[in-house]
Amino acid sequence: MRQRAAAADLEGSLAQWNPTLAAMPVGRKAAGFALRARLEWPIMDGSNNAQLKILLGVTGGVAAYKAPELVRRLTESGAAVRVVMTAAAQRFVGATTFQAVSGEPVRSDLWDDQAEAAMGHIELARWADVILVAPATANFMASLAAGLANDLLTTVCLASQAPVLVAPAMNQAMWSHPATQANRRVLEGRGVRLIGPAEGDQACGEIGPGRMVEPDDIVAELLRAPPRLVSQLLKGLTVTITAGPTREPIDPVRYITNRSSGRMGYALANAAREAGAKVILVSGPTALATPAGVRRIDVETAQEMFTAVHRHIGSTDIFIGCAAVADYRPEAPAGEKLKRSESSMSLSLVRSADTLVSVAELDDGPFTVGFAAETEHLERHARQKLQAKKLDMIAANEVGRGKGFDAQNNALLVLWPEGRAELARAPKPLLAQRLIDLIAQRYDAWATDDNAEHSA
Repeated sequence: MRQRAAAADLEGSLAQWNPTLAAMPVGRKAAGFALRARLEWPIMDGSNNAQLKILLGVTGGVAAYKAPELVRRLTESGAAVRVVMTAAAQRFVGATTFQAVSGEPVRSDLWDDQAEAAMGHIELARWADVILVAPATANFMASLAAGLANDLLTTVCLASQAPVLVAPAMNQAMWSHPATQANRRVLEGRGVRLIGPAEGDQACGEIGPGRMVEPDDIVAELLRAPPRLVSQLLKGLTVTITAGPTREPIDPVRYITNRSSGRMGYALANAAREAGAKVILVSGPTALATPAGVRRIDVETAQEMFTAVHRHIGSTDIFIGCAAVADYRPEAPAGEKLKRSESSMSLSLVRSADTLVSVAELDDGPFTVGFAAETEHLERHARQKLQAKKLDMIAANEVGRGKGFDAQNNALLVLWPEGRAELARAPKPLLAQRLIDLIAQRYDAWATDDNAEHSA
């Protein structure tokens, strides 16, 4: 069985955070490091004074006047904060104010000769553990969604591998505009996390969504659901993920499909890439943008998905079957469009290829994770699927009545042969990060047990 290529890197990272944790067996190391990175979010770790480094981007909205208070709250929590301002932001608040509350020089100019002599924008990008943009204007969100690097802040965001969080602030009509909502969806699809906006009175005199969340609430949200620290738990591993629906043709213009949007699978692909894995995403038809750094293979039918997965399964360490694959397909699709002539029509359906079972049955196959979408008896049906398909892990969620399919948020019940975990309802990008952490933990235990069996 393949060994984890990330062992040395994990040792170094753990030694930095906690020497006691570094002495644990590898499976418990991954679990412990993920736990600290995901649940405790140590702004200041008492054992070694490791300090979380937050790069705060301030853009040109009226809510910029709240940003100095946000810096103060973050520094009171023990974080190190550096501030990057856009040119428009400086029309609302002066750089001197941020320097006073952060204790650090403020950067605003991509063409600062002194700073850029040492490639200052790259230094900032590498320095940050987290990038937080508050307030984030509609213009900034559009620039980031388009991948522009037209000022220091957008350049740093593109050059950094740190998680990016944005707190939108704009007029309620600007927030509701289809262009802004399209940019929001693009950013969330890439793993950018939005905090807010809140609703209420606005500086323009209007009322509605678009207010920046208050500084205390932003800090509370960070502590409640911390951003992913770049832990590289899956470095050196290849993860293959299926996502989205499949379409089974009835004739050249009609097909059988389901309500899957693909958001969860795409979020998992992004989270696995952030964790250091090489990611292959086999996707049914969706309108989602491909996560950065992920290889995407587009398919349409269950058979095409089966073929694409098995083309790459030999080099896969972890397989996650997140796609909502059609269980049945028309036995004999019509070659031409069926005409509406009779009062009724019958279709003969046959079972579709079951990619998940075929991977789980491989003699030297990968760690295999399935998904179960259920409308009732969630745990019982998921446990039955786990056992019947001989999976290593299954993530189950309720669907229907606004749950699961085509929704922004979700909750998961995760089962494996000897245990279970519940992941609370959260935006799918955050939920995906939590699930990837749990998969990394279970993969370590599985690989360790498998190696022990082979050496016995």
